[in-house]
This record gives sequence, structure tokens and C-alpha cells, in this order.
Amino acid sequence: MFFRLPRTATAPFCPSEVTGSVTIDPGLPLHRKLLRYAGPGLLVSVGYMDPGNWATDIEAGSRFGYGLLFVVLLASLAAMLLQTLCVRLGLVAHKDLAQLCRERYSPAVNRFLWAGAELAIIACDLAEVLGGALALHLLFGVSIPVGIGITAFDTLLVLGLQGAGFRRVEAIVLALVATIAGCFAVELFFSQPVWPEVAMGFVPSLERLQQPGALYLAIGIVGATVMPHNLYLHSSIVQTRKVPGGDAGRREAIRFCTLDAVISLSLALLVNAAIMVLAASAFHGHGRQDVADIADAYQLIEPLVGSALAAALFGIALLASGQSSTFTGTIAGQVVMEGFLNLKIPCWQRRLITRVLALVPALLGVWWLGDDGVGKMLVLSQVVLSFQLPFAMWPLLRFTEDRALMGDFASGRLVRVLAWALFAVITVVNVWLVSSVLSG
Repeated sequence: MFFRLPRTATAPFCPSEVTGSVTIDPGLPLHRKLLRYAGPGLLVSVGYMDPGNWATDIEAGSRFGYGLLFVVLLASLAAMLLQTLCVRLGLVAHKDLAQLCRERYSPAVNRFLWAGAELAIIACDLAEVLGGALALHLLFGVSIPVGIGITAFDTLLVLGLQGAGFRRVEAIVLALVATIAGCFAVELFFSQPVWPEVAMGFVPSLERLQQPGALYLAIGIVGATVMPHNLYLHSSIVQTRKVPGGDAGRREAIRFCTLDAVISLSLALLVNAAIMVLAASAFHGHGRQDVADIADAYQLIEPLVGSALAAALFGIALLASGQSSTFTGTIAGQVVMEGFLNLKIPCWQRRLITRVLALVPALLGVWWLGDDGVGKMLVLSQVVLSFQLPFAMWPLLRFTEDRALMGDFASGRLVRVLAWALFAVITVVNVWLVSSVLSG
């Protein structure tokens, strides 16, 4: 039967098979401890630089120059707050967010939350499919439908990693993220941004948000940045670190894993900011304020920046972005299925299910809207993610402030105030974003 799964030592990199696989020796030097704890934050950060983020960053940079960089900064700080709460929950409760939801909520509520989490994962995978297909189209000239078909074979990547272990997956994702960052570093060198203006763009300004269309794009950036399924993912994979017992050991683990998350999400912040800075310097700086599509950006970079290498690097970074998200999407899907349903299937089967469910709307959308519909579907995928975020935040905030569950590690007053204020803001702006898209 398709869903029957003997649990074996050669299973792929599923969380249930690798929990506690990285042992932390209390006697290790500080720098070696940090390296041992590093990894979960990197896997989570991939979701913050996937192809779905590119469209909003490119349009914002093209239309408003460096003016909305502060939105990227604030969205990233919000993500850091939420992901550090996930770290604390996983390390103290020794259960992930989905498992705790299954234990504490009614079956009806669990099915609702599970369906929403699955929808978010499929929406994210849709962005990966479209981003990967678009990258193949731009780099090699294959048609978008053919590129979508090629992305179906990334399941083979999961099969190739069978039995590889979690650290191997983390190393591969690190290489892909380094590729993305390296490509954009070279891109910025070619585009020659005005760095004093870049610095001013990070200063929050309500006046800039009052420009026509700026608030809508700002909300889109927030929606594209904070990923709901990452909350389930991080609370699970942080448990792959086997830490010393006792409160002292937990505090050390929380400290190092929080540092891992902050550093990794800071890298994601730099990548997202680099995309906007590139669009601002290459397009807005040359009078092109109408670039809102990834394909258009690729075509215009070479003539405006003056380097064919810049366009090639743009396509390579896009391809690496989609592929890096493949691994984390698979693990997130497994976490959600195991946590909410207590159902375990091999990771390649999980990957196949998710990819098929993303391929169908991708192919139908391209058939109905044509190649120009890729950008619209990318935006739609981010709207779905935005709509699902509050449903993942609510249980996370409730669990981490529960002293019966967390003991002395429960969220303090300042963290609770910030977290619930963030919940209120994200809920309001996401409702506004969804209603605006549906009405317009």
C-alpha cells in the first residue's frame, strides 16, 4: 500500500528519523559549539528567500527605489521574533507545534489547522515550481510548461539523499544559499547602488508608505517574508540537537539556537534587501519604474547594468532559490503530517504528493493565463501564505506563554506584548491584502 511505511534506518531526512542526531558535548570550545548548533536556522531561512519573495521586492525597488527597504527590515525582525519562539518551544517542550496542537485541540480544530498548513506548503511549493520553471526558461530557453514538468523530477533529489542524514541536507542547503548570496553580491557590484540612499531606505518612514501603491506593496513584502509552515518546521528540526539535561543545558541550547536563527534570518534579510536594492539601482535609477515581473527584470538587467554576466547570475540565483526550498518544503510537509495526523510516510512519497498538488495549478494557470500569468500566480501564492499565517501564530503564542508547559522558559511580559501586537498587525494587514487582491 502507498501509505504503509516500515520505519527503517535508511529512511530519508525525515524529522522523526533524525531527532537528536547531533550531539552537543558540554566541554566543546565556544566556536565549535556554535557550529554544532548551526543548521536549523539555515533551513528555515530558505523559506524567507524563495521565489515568492522576488516579485514583491523587484516591484518595490522598481517603483519606489530604496524607499521600502525598512519594510524588509521590519518584516525580518518580526520573523526573528517568531522563529526564536519556535526554538524555545521545541527545546523546552520536546514537541513541535503540530504535535502540541494535536494534543491540546479538538479533532475538528486540528483538521482545520492541518488543512491550512498543508495549503501553505502547497502554495510555497507552487512558488518554487514557478520560480524553477521561470529560471529554466530564462537560462536555457525551455518553455514554461516544459520547465514546470522538469521541476517534477526534483523528487529524485530526495531519493538521492536517502540515508544521508540531517547534516548533509544542511550542508547542501548552505551551498545553495551561498550561491544565491554570492550571485547577488556580484549583481550589486555591477549595478553600483547609491549606498547613502540605501542606508536611508532602512529608516522607517510613514511618509513613504503614503505614496500611491506603497502600502499595498509593503503588505505584500510582509506576507511574502513570514512563512506559516516555518513555525511548524523550526519547532521540530531544532530538536535534532541533543543537548545536555537540566535547565542550564536548555538555556545554553536556547541561546545558541536563537543565535543560529538570528544569523540565518539576517542572511535572508540581506538577500531580500539585495533584490530590492538591485531593482532600485538597475531599474528605478534608470527611469524604469514599471518593472514588476521577474522575467522582465531578467531581460532588462543586461542592457541597463551593462553586463551579460549579471543577467546569468540573476537566473542562477533564481534556480538555486527554488531548489533550496525543495528540501525544506519536504521536511515541513513531513512535520505537519506527522504532528497533526500522527501519520508517517517516506519522505519521497511526501515530496511527490506535495509536488503533484503544486504542478496541477501551475500547469492550469499557465494554460489559462499564458506565460505572463507566472507573476500573477506567484503573487497569489503569497496571498495564500499571508492568509494562513495568523492560524499558525495563535497556537505558537499561546503555547510559549503557558507556564504549565514551559515553566520558567515561558515568554516574558515584553515578549508577549510584542508577539501579540505583531499578531494583531499581521492579521489586520493580511485581511486587508487578501480583500484587496480579491476585490481588485
